[in-house]
Amino acid sequence: MFDLRPVGYVIGLLVAALGLTMFAPLLADLVAGNGYWPVFLESGVITVMVGGLVAVACSSGVSAGLTIRQTFLLTTFVWLTLPLFGSIPFLLAIDGLSFTDAFFEAMSGLTTTGSTVLSQIEALPEGIKLWRGILQWLGGIGIIVVAMVFLPELKVGGMQIFRSEGFDTMGKILPRATEISSSISVIYVGLTLACALLYSAAGMNSFDAIIHAMTTIATGGFANYDSSFGAFGPGVEYTSVVFMMLAALPFVRYVQLISGSGAQPLFRDSQIRTFFAIAAGLVLVLAMWNWALSRELTETAFRKSLFNVVSILTGTGYASADYMQWGPFAVTLFFFIGLIGGCAGSTACSVKVFRYQLLFSAVKAQIRRIHSPHGVFSVRYQGRPVGEEVLSSVMAFFVAFMVAIGVTGVLLGMTGLDFITSVSGAATAIANVGPGLGNEIGPAGNFGGLNDTAKWILSIAMLVGRLEIMAVFTILTWHFWRA
Repeated sequence: MFDLRPVGYVIGLLVAALGLTMFAPLLADLVAGNGYWPVFLESGVITVMVGGLVAVACSSGVSAGLTIRQTFLLTTFVWLTLPLFGSIPFLLAIDGLSFTDAFFEAMSGLTTTGSTVLSQIEALPEGIKLWRGILQWLGGIGIIVVAMVFLPELKVGGMQIFRSEGFDTMGKILPRATEISSSISVIYVGLTLACALLYSAAGMNSFDAIIHAMTTIATGGFANYDSSFGAFGPGVEYTSVVFMMLAALPFVRYVQLISGSGAQPLFRDSQIRTFFAIAAGLVLVLAMWNWALSRELTETAFRKSLFNVVSILTGTGYASADYMQWGPFAVTLFFFIGLIGGCAGSTACSVKVFRYQLLFSAVKAQIRRIHSPHGVFSVRYQGRPVGEEVLSSVMAFFVAFMVAIGVTGVLLGMTGLDFITSVSGAATAIANVGPGLGNEIGPAGNFGGLNDTAKWILSIAMLVGRLEIMAVFTILTWHFWRA
């Protein structure tokens, strides 16, 4: 019989931990004197009690490791359960907010998508602003652990290629996750503190600096203002670019760096070099386009191009300008930039650079086979041959990714949304980027005006995209549930 107790135990503990974090915005609201602190007290008590009771009830089934089926369920249901409890403060604190909107906001936060249904964000209580930042910060560190521990084990989307990084976890997932998480946590907290300090030095107030540091390192995109980073000056934008790029690099390289391996793994990683090359090329193209539009070479045009390209490429989703006004070429380019993503094992989202590298390597090998039918040409990644299992997994991911965008877009269209909103909404949800295209959900808008059905479709799409698609699809099959 399929034992669900180990899954329930871990989820219960994580829910209880989420409840404990609700006391941070409680303190923030007490300091601000807004009178909303009872919201977080009530939410925290409910969440801790429910999570604790579930963990106690399932503790008898705890074992040293998880089976593959249990791991699939855990990785999926954690991202379903936590937004459910994460939505409670939104429901209690914001008048007139529906459960649909509260769940959408929490799901967007924890999956680090960054799409929001809220407007007049600057007028929200300090506790709610901090809660939005905490959700994204927790989601960012959570997805790193999932990407480095669970997804390689589940052989999802070619992620098994990273088991060779020294984090082989077969048969001991939970203990190994704890060990890796401790190293990641030090790096994650360090980057967040450094980002907050530099934001403060660049002109942000301390409260904004802390929250935006959380959402920057998580590549989440929640901001404290409707105008996002348009509310800040040039120094803040340049600082953000640096930390968005750092957050989009593989955290395993940082682990190696602090463990004494030096900086060589960072420089030798072909994924990192390719990522920087893509970013530089896209910034150059868009900057030249904006210079052509304005007919003058300005620092502002370069900075806006740099910031918004890096923001969408890394899946952060901040905006410092309404790039819908930059012409059809720029709008089309931004759509495809969002489908690239950062590096595997980072907080960044979307397809990820390594999959494109493997895809192009496979195409190159196939072309060489056509030219030389008797030759032997293998697909290689960082100088090592790539097995057929990995290639099949990557190809399956690409197909599933495009099918997921197509199906989601059709479903959104059936709710009455126009073509641009449907397609870009589907893409931004599956890729976890944040803003879509068009006047309604573009960089100058939000998702609050969509109908409830569309919001639920997008919420599910965020979950599917965050867990690399195949992990969710697998548990929906009949074969998964057969004894």
